[in-house]
Amino acid sequence: MPLMMSEEGFENDESDYHKLPRARILRRKRGLEWFVCGGWKFLCTSCCDWLINICQRKKELKARTVWLGYPEKCEEKHPRNSIKNQKYNVFTFIPGVLYEQFKFFLNLYFLVVSCSQFVPALKIGYLYTYWAPLGFVLAVTIMREAIDEFRRFQRDKEVNSQLYSKLTVRGKVQVKSSDIQVGDLIIVEKNQRIPSDMVFLRTSEKAGSCFIRTDQLDGETDWKLKVAVSCTQRLPALGDLFSINAYVYAQKPQLDIHSFEGTFTREDSDPPIHESLSIENTLWASTVVASGTIIGVVIYTGKETRSVMNTSNPKSKVGLLDLELNQLTKALFLALVALSVVMVTLQGFSGPWYRSLFRFLLLFSYIIPISLRVNLDMGKAAYGWMIMRDENIPGTVVRTSTIPEELGRLVYLLTDKTGTLTRNEMVFKRLHLGTVSYGTDTMDEIQNQLMNSYSQTQSQTSGNNASSTPPRKAQSSAPKVRKSVSSRVHEAVKAVALCHNVTPVYEARGAAGETEFAEADQDFSDDNRTYQASSPDEVALVQWTESVGLTLVNRDLTSMQLRTPSGQILTYCILQTFPFTSESKRMGVIVRDESTAEITFYMKGADVAMSTVVQYNDWLEEECGNMAREGLRTLVVAKRALTDEQYQDFENRYNQAKLSIHDRTLKVAAVVESLEREMELLCLTGVEDQLQTDVRPTLEMLRNAGLKIWMLTGDKLETATCIAKSSHLVSRMQDTHVFRPVTSRGEAHLELNAFRRKHDCALVISGDSLEVCLKYYEHEFVELACQCPAVVCCRCTPTQKAHIVRLLQQHTGRRTCAIGDGGNDVSMIQAADCGIGIEGKEGRQASLAADFSVSQFKHIGRLLVVHGRSSYKRSAALSQFVMHRGLIISTMQAVFSSVFYFASVPLYQGFLMVGYATVYTMFPVFSLVLDQDVKPEMAMLYPELYKDLTKGRSLSCKTFLVWVLISIYQGGILMFGALVLFESEFVHVVAISFTALVLTELLMVALTVRTWHWLMAVAELLSLGCYVASLAFLNQYFDVPFIMTVTFVWKVSAITVVSCLPLYVLKYLKRKLSPPSYSKLSS
Repeated sequence: MPLMMSEEGFENDESDYHKLPRARILRRKRGLEWFVCGGWKFLCTSCCDWLINICQRKKELKARTVWLGYPEKCEEKHPRNSIKNQKYNVFTFIPGVLYEQFKFFLNLYFLVVSCSQFVPALKIGYLYTYWAPLGFVLAVTIMREAIDEFRRFQRDKEVNSQLYSKLTVRGKVQVKSSDIQVGDLIIVEKNQRIPSDMVFLRTSEKAGSCFIRTDQLDGETDWKLKVAVSCTQRLPALGDLFSINAYVYAQKPQLDIHSFEGTFTREDSDPPIHESLSIENTLWASTVVASGTIIGVVIYTGKETRSVMNTSNPKSKVGLLDLELNQLTKALFLALVALSVVMVTLQGFSGPWYRSLFRFLLLFSYIIPISLRVNLDMGKAAYGWMIMRDENIPGTVVRTSTIPEELGRLVYLLTDKTGTLTRNEMVFKRLHLGTVSYGTDTMDEIQNQLMNSYSQTQSQTSGNNASSTPPRKAQSSAPKVRKSVSSRVHEAVKAVALCHNVTPVYEARGAAGETEFAEADQDFSDDNRTYQASSPDEVALVQWTESVGLTLVNRDLTSMQLRTPSGQILTYCILQTFPFTSESKRMGVIVRDESTAEITFYMKGADVAMSTVVQYNDWLEEECGNMAREGLRTLVVAKRALTDEQYQDFENRYNQAKLSIHDRTLKVAAVVESLEREMELLCLTGVEDQLQTDVRPTLEMLRNAGLKIWMLTGDKLETATCIAKSSHLVSRMQDTHVFRPVTSRGEAHLELNAFRRKHDCALVISGDSLEVCLKYYEHEFVELACQCPAVVCCRCTPTQKAHIVRLLQQHTGRRTCAIGDGGNDVSMIQAADCGIGIEGKEGRQASLAADFSVSQFKHIGRLLVVHGRSSYKRSAALSQFVMHRGLIISTMQAVFSSVFYFASVPLYQGFLMVGYATVYTMFPVFSLVLDQDVKPEMAMLYPELYKDLTKGRSLSCKTFLVWVLISIYQGGILMFGALVLFESEFVHVVAISFTALVLTELLMVALTVRTWHWLMAVAELLSLGCYVASLAFLNQYFDVPFIMTVTFVWKVSAITVVSCLPLYVLKYLKRKLSPPSYSKLSS
């Protein structure tokens, strides 16, 4: 359906959709006529589908009731809790590897040719000339796969055999991770991985809550606060979990890691206790407990856990170069068949012609050289070794050795944000009060003003304590008095120190004992305090208030304590908190100062959300823009003083809204909005997310190399946009189009039309809107997005990231590369043609799943521009040269057979053929893997050289045809020359032509090389030496006395010169008249 449509078009379209099922039913009611006119076909396909469904039936996922501590009560059978990353098992390994090898035409062809040698009538040479190379290729492949598979098996075994404490009626027992069942009560200690999806029942922390690290699940490094089910947390002792009769009802397993619906029911109390369970009561597998010891009941295991459902199975990756070579091999095969048919035709189809046809097919089988696979596989291993040995990119590991050339063909680069482009370390940079701005160099002024104002306040409190409330009530009607800078700084810092969801955590000195609530001595000193929150910028703000003198020392669910510069402790009672949501883009807190009983509503949020809430001002918008251009994340802080009556009225309405069944969220939001009016603007804060070293120049280089960069992140829209600008993913002068949130087809249509009108601007879109667009307008959306210089997708789930990669592959046909550092990036890395993992703070899961693993983002530039480029160019040269080596000898065979009455007799027999493909020419040809057209420094300096590679000009039909023509010319010259110059003995023809052939190959390598390496020269001389030395032993094929004569030498020299000299002249002229781009640089 075209995009440019009127709104009425939608209405008609929708109504058509509704008519479809009814129309089908009407059609089916026509009995015999329907059956004859195609109904039988429908029945057959239905039956086939039914059979296929029965064979491949997947277990339907269902909601479940889980009894605490009684796995045997489960009605359904649930999957084992084991992790399996292996591709094969013991039985499928050999068939699987052989299938992967022989699905390529090249290998299948060699298998058929080798097997044909067991038929006596078709036997042409010795069996080893065919089976030795094929056996070598298969042995190397099977060994490599076996090693990879064994490593995967060991990693899985390590995870599956981790021990956990399971709570039973008889007490604690140790159980392996893979033996955990649905319904088990599992105890997880601090810093231990959670083995399966659980509902959080109990913790050793007094507050009834704990922190978990979710970096391996969603890529976010900040800790998440989880709350235990209050009914089980209140039980006096651990063993009481078995004395109650309770169960958890859990929804069916699903992909979404950010939502959960369930209920907890205790039946043995009067009346039964029902508690609703949400995401904050769950502990997903692959997360890590960060505080305290926790007990949970297992609800999902193995394949049904959120983390496994969000990871895709690893696929075997095949490089574009291998696919192109596979196509060229098919072309060569057609040439081979055509040549054999021509030979049999010229023979006149005399005698058993089909046998002659098959013998000709075998004689010319060298057109498709088996050494191509051997050389390429060894080349790939060499490139991998070079990458790992490169001192400029230390710590780089090649985990998939079959695709180094892919690094040179990339067009789309998809990168994660947190931990990949940024370090995830926030630093407070700027405080703006409207008339005065403080930067990092003027923080000491804030410290002094804070110290002064608190010392004044302290001296006044004794006198003012009683009369503090009446004047505040009159304040709203009295005219506003301009405050001093000192009091404004004081207010701003206090607001930042109070308005957050940060919890200070103190490490215990001694280890916890056996008892559940073993409270070790806690050290409350400043050095031992760490802050935990759901967002790292929250922590940065609280750390900043500590640095200027106002320290958050304690917080629980109902109160928080601040320490002033003079050491006095201020206690605030938390009356309400309104957490940050992506819709509201702000968070708020209502606190009561215990010393003065003042109630204040503090709020902070994004400038777009706060500009309508605060009182009129003339500076906020401009300053927000200035800070954003510096790459800072801005937050606007405001407050409103409330009287006791105002607060009581609000609390009543708020609680009523929270109890309503219909439209609960809307009603709650409406009540909160009634408070958000005419708030006093306090300050604007700017926090910087530290970028990884050299991110900007690396992205600049990759963009110049012609790569289109997409950023896929689970983070908020504002943060993602901010980082895209500060990392220069989106250049300073470029417009960004923020795709509005859409939920329906009509909205998506309008928004896509609005986006189409924009030109050359970066796109920023959220995961939800993306889902809607892809549902209705997949093709149009991808087409528009691919024209953008940069795309930022925020709030992406792991599955969405992988889906975007696959969309780009399907719609553009270009090569994609995914870069990430957390467990949430694994699906994307495995889906891309080339996956790069960064070993970062978020663990090693991404780097282990990737094809290449680097230690820093900046290394990617060199990996692609230097190693990717040279790997592709070397492999292209190597593969074409190996083909040339096979074509030239097949041309000679064709000329030989034509001259000798089309006899299907081999020109060179036995060892000569094996020697030609190995000892005599292998080393110089393989030394092409050391060739380079420009130095690495040049490739880094001019990344534009990389652009040429995406067009695939180094190995194309054009270059292939050039090599075919060269082979035909040289083969013809060598054979005709030998036939013209030979005098009496046929043995002399073999000697002259074979020697000239070996010399021609060595000279052609020298002609192809662009930069000489000392090993290349050694390889040339070694091969020549081997050939000369072996002449003494080849008296079976050569006339040794004749080889010693001058006649032999001049004849060989003459033929070699005629076959090679014209090519040297042509190469010289081409470089002079039409030099390639790299030669301009190297000169």
